[in-house]
Amino acid sequence: MNVPVLVINCGSSSIKYALIDTDPEAPRLAGIAERLGSPDACLKGKSSAGDKFEQALPNADHTQALSAILERLEGRTPGAIGHRIVHGGEKFTQAALIDASVVSAIQATAALAPLHNPANLAGIAATQKVFPQLPQVAVFDTAFHQSLSPTAYRYALPESLYAEHGIRRYGFHGTSHAFVSQRAATLSARGAGGWLTAHLGNGCSTCAVWNNQSQDTSMGLTPLEGLVMGTRSGDVDPGLHAHLHRQLGWSLDKIDDVLNKQSGLLGLSGLTNDMREVEEAAEQGHEGAMLALDVFCYRIAKSLAALSCALPSLDGVIFTGGIGENSPIVRRRVVGLLPHFGFALNEIRNDAMIRGQEGKLDSDQHTGPEVWVIPTDEEGRIAMETCHCLEVQA
Repeated sequence: MNVPVLVINCGSSSIKYALIDTDPEAPRLAGIAERLGSPDACLKGKSSAGDKFEQALPNADHTQALSAILERLEGRTPGAIGHRIVHGGEKFTQAALIDASVVSAIQATAALAPLHNPANLAGIAATQKVFPQLPQVAVFDTAFHQSLSPTAYRYALPESLYAEHGIRRYGFHGTSHAFVSQRAATLSARGAGGWLTAHLGNGCSTCAVWNNQSQDTSMGLTPLEGLVMGTRSGDVDPGLHAHLHRQLGWSLDKIDDVLNKQSGLLGLSGLTNDMREVEEAAEQGHEGAMLALDVFCYRIAKSLAALSCALPSLDGVIFTGGIGENSPIVRRRVVGLLPHFGFALNEIRNDAMIRGQEGKLDSDQHTGPEVWVIPTDEEGRIAMETCHCLEVQA
């Protein structure tokens, strides 16, 4: 079932949207409604002609914002709605047609993603009001990683915590890791073999993919585990929580806030969570920024090296996401920290890679594992999975 899909990524006070047409050459209509529920709420986006717009939506809720989005679709009618859902727990290994049972299952996993799943559910409720006649599909960030074995997803904790409470590693950014690894299988002569993928943005994660299936990934029960991110700490000693509570009297809520919102690049640099600003400050000799850049790249390389254990053989590494696609400095440093992998980065190609391009960064005649930059397309992947789900249901 190949129909235009309106992709919805709903947050607690925002709705990102993109209309993915059946014609891949058709321009996308995309934008974001933000600061919903406040006097400053507005809708921003681009028209099919590429013109930017901004529309005030004072005090608009999610339903009112979706009505405004509908008016911005320029008469192009979606045939289905695809929702990004952050956490599907163990129940969902693929996209699912939304009905009452699917909504209940998403609600049941809300404790595992308290900042995301309730907002995703609000988006479903709002779109069902505005588009009551359209089929709606849930596409889960966690679904791609349901191919992990217990060796990769189990924590070394009492069995009851897993069996009764679902405490295990789930992984996230699944639509991105799936898209870029399958794209590499098409672009590279090596096909679908063993790929290490690095999704690097304000949120960051790595993944080991073998024959288009996730074997292991850096994020775990929550999106806090793993790499250093914009404001998230990534891996810390599990004893840190108890130490901060005993020594400083911090509550669990305060510790959670510090690890999620005040750490990462922001915490290390003392300046910003924006990698572009970190790189600029590091170049000017700012010690905090230099440390942030060093730690960020080292932790990526360390994670990729560890994840390579999940692959029978290595065909290459793929950089994606805002930082992965646009920072030659990060790519150079990460590859440089993995000399034993046999990569051969062509510096000229690495520096010349511009935003939105995809390509192989290897030196000429190099026959070892490849280095790729592949822009992610999570919206396109969500639209594809939505259509596939509807075909199966038909």
